[in-house]
Amino acid sequence: MRIWIDLANSPHVPFFRPLANEFIRRDHEILVTARNFAETVALARAAGFAAEVIGGHGGGKLSGKAGNLVQRAFLLARWARGRGIHLALSHNSYSQILAARALSLKSVTLMDYEHQPANHLAFRVASRVIVPRAFPEEALSRFGANPAKVKRYDGTKEDVYLAAFQSDPDFEKQLHALGISANEVLVTMRPPASEALYHRFENELFDQLLDRLLATSDLKIVLLPRNDSQRQAYSARRDSKLIVPPQPLDGANLIASSDLVISAGGTMNREAAALGIPAASIYAGEWAAIDRELVREGRLRKVSTPEDVQDLPLGKKGPLTPRRAVHVAAEVADLILDE
Repeated sequence: MRIWIDLANSPHVPFFRPLANEFIRRDHEILVTARNFAETVALARAAGFAAEVIGGHGGGKLSGKAGNLVQRAFLLARWARGRGIHLALSHNSYSQILAARALSLKSVTLMDYEHQPANHLAFRVASRVIVPRAFPEEALSRFGANPAKVKRYDGTKEDVYLAAFQSDPDFEKQLHALGISANEVLVTMRPPASEALYHRFENELFDQLLDRLLATSDLKIVLLPRNDSQRQAYSARRDSKLIVPPQPLDGANLIASSDLVISAGGTMNREAAALGIPAASIYAGEWAAIDRELVREGRLRKVSTPEDVQDLPLGKKGPLTPRRAVHVAAEVADLILDE
């Protein structure tokens, strides 16, 4: 088959890299498009994807998002027409799903967050919906997913690309170049996705926690902004403990090198959980079932009050307990390709 993968956001790049390799191993051909949003294009190129860049970000307003979605769907359909594509594949790329419908192409979407409002579009229009086993049945029904087209897999999407992860011994040199030494506590932070459709609220706890960390000795923070406005705001703080990398870093190696990961989103915390790194979620919205499961397993800590901010333990990490769910990648590939 000729499989078209659309990378609509940064986390999609590491997720689809091993799956693309698996498809190629099975003698399928890969075509890749990418949205010019966050670090998606840079990460795609670093991962070896020959991605055609089509469309960008619609901004923070709902009207802009809706118009951008439709415009990008038109551009994607125009690009895809006549290329002999058999399958359109994404992690809820709404524009690709619409483009595939317009071209009468089979489309497969994967998703792991049941509170994303745009699931209403993706789950109704896609030919197949693939979700983790923890994804609530009620949410599938509420978003209009026909049970006949829903497939489930064990574990998390992060297991697809991190189960067999081996750290790069040379990555320590990159950290040293940023001013981070091995004897310091390293905390990796990711701010809220303030412009995302699922994030329509303020999250003051993130900056409160950042202030606490900056007041802690023998500690360095690598902060990964989601957009240019966040980059400018946090870079302006000019604190030697706070590092906003000028170039994208390899996410898995950064997390593996960290003593603590704190994110106001989902993917990075689940990556830390997959690698056995202590993780804390400061997300203020509705939690995904899969994240609640990680809390029950002791792999994720919830920070939701000022008291939680003060009680968060800071120190060098202990022995790691990675998940090593190596079966998940092949399972997901089978579900995607299953006729």
